[in-house]
Amino acid sequence: MLISEYKLDGNKAQYAAIDEAIRVVQFIRNKCLRLWMDGTVWGTISARRRISKNDLQCYCAVLAQEYSFAACLNSQARQASADRAWFAISRFYVNCRNHTQTKKEQEPQEGQKAPG
Repeated sequence: MLISEYKLDGNKAQYAAIDEAIRVVQFIRNKCLRLWMDGTVWGTISARRRISKNDLQCYCAVLAQEYSFAACLNSQARQASADRAWFAISRFYVNCRNHTQTKKEQEPQEGQKAPG
C-alpha cells in the first residue's frame, strides 16, 4: 500500500468536506462488509449465495440511490471503497487458510508480559 502524507492548509469548509468524504467512504465500506456477512444479495431475501466482488461494485450504485450523502461521492470513490472491503474479505480468507495468528493469539516474547 502506498501512503502519502501532505500538510494541508485549508479553511474550515474544506476540512469539513474532507471529513465528510472520509465518513461516506467508511459507511460504504461497512455496508459492503455487512452485505458480505449477511450473505444475501440486496432485494432478494431468499437468494443465499456467495457475494462476489462484482456484487459489491453494483451495491455501490444501490447505496448511491438509497442515500443522498453517498450520491455526493463520485462513482470511482464509491467503487474504491468497495474494493477496500473486498481486499479485507480476501485477506480474511487468506489468513484463515494459512492459519495465521492474530496479535492477541501470538505467544509473548521473552521479557514481555502476557496480554490480559
